[in-house]
Amino acid sequence: MATEVLLPKLGFSMNEGELVEWMVADGAQVTAGEPLFALESDKSTNEVEAPASGTLKILKQAGETYEVGTVIGEIG
Repeated sequence: MATEVLLPKLGFSMNEGELVEWMVADGAQVTAGEPLFALESDKSTNEVEAPASGTLKILKQAGETYEVGTVIGEIG
């Protein structure tokens, strides 16, 4: 079963964030805990780690702003 990659809430008042960059290519293997994507919120950029190991399927493109909780990818 695939693990959903969600846009996380990084701060108490955060409602949305910009997916700045995917650090792993679509279809590539990822390991839980490795940097997966960069997320900008409230003028700070953070690296978000992969929640699971497997093959990444990107569902949302970088350079866009999404609401917290949006499914932006899957790891299967």
